[in-house]
Amino acid sequence: MAVIDAIPTMERDLRFFPATTKEPKKLTREQVDYFNEHGYLFPIDLFSEAEADANRRYFDHLLKMASDAGLDSYSVNGWHTHCAGVYDLVTNERILDYVKDILGPNIVCTMTHYFSKMPSDVKSVYWHQDASFWAITPSKVVTVWLAIDDVDVENGAMKLFPGTHLLGRIPFEWVTDEEDGVLNQHVHNPERYGRPVSVALKAGQISLHTDMILHGSQPNPSTRRRCGLTIRYFPPDVRGTEPEKAEGIIARGIDPSGYWQPMPRPEGDAIPPRLLEEAKS
Repeated sequence: MAVIDAIPTMERDLRFFPATTKEPKKLTREQVDYFNEHGYLFPIDLFSEAEADANRRYFDHLLKMASDAGLDSYSVNGWHTHCAGVYDLVTNERILDYVKDILGPNIVCTMTHYFSKMPSDVKSVYWHQDASFWAITPSKVVTVWLAIDDVDVENGAMKLFPGTHLLGRIPFEWVTDEEDGVLNQHVHNPERYGRPVSVALKAGQISLHTDMILHGSQPNPSTRRRCGLTIRYFPPDVRGTEPEKAEGIIARGIDPSGYWQPMPRPEGDAIPPRLLEEAKS
C-alpha cells in the first residue's frame, strides 16, 4: 500500500538550492561543499548510546500504539502533531545546529516519518526524489535521517545516487500492486546515474540529504528491524498550498513573513485522528 497517493498539482520550483552558509558552526566548509556537490552527508555522530536506547524505546512505544490500533509499522507518519516526544526530536538543538549550517538560522518542519522495516519485510522503498511528493515550493527541504536501529546493507539501508540532485525532476512510473512498494513512485533503471551509496549508520547517528536526490531502499531479509526517523526541514520562504498562512513547527528562529504559524507542542502521545479513521475504514 502506498503511503502517498498522488502528485501535488500546484506549480513548484523543483531544482536544487545549494547551501550558502559562509561560516558553518558544526559542519566544516568542506562538508557543506560536499553536501552541495553530492546531495548528502553522513555519518554524523549525534546521540550517545544511552540516548539512542531511549529513542528506540520511545519508538517501540509508538509502534505498539500503532499496532494496537490496527496500523502497520510504516504508519507512524506525521505524529509530531500529536506526540510530544516526536515534537521534541524535531526541536532538538543538536540536530538543528547541523541543519542551520545548511538552511540558515530560520527553520520550519511540517513532516516526519518513522520508516520501520520489520525483520523479513519484503517491501521496497523504490527509487524516488522526495520533492516529487510534496505540495510545497521551492524544493529546499533537507531531510535528517535519524537511525533508531543500527542500519546496514543486510537490513535494507537507504541508498543514494550521488549528484542526481543536480538533474532536476527525474521521470518516474507509478508503483504497481505487484511491486509492493512503500511509496507509489518508482524511477526505473537508476544504474544510468552511476553507483548508489549505502547509508550505513549506527543507532543515534544521522545523515542529511536534499529533497532532489534519487534514493530508496530494498527489502529487509534479515532478522533485525531497520528503523529511521525522517525529519524534513526547510527555510520559511517555502510555501504550501494555503495562500495566506499554514501551520508548522518553527523549529528555530522565526518566520519574518508570518506565513508559517507556530504549532504548539502536543501534550502526551496520541495517534493522529486521521489515521484512526483510516484504520476503521
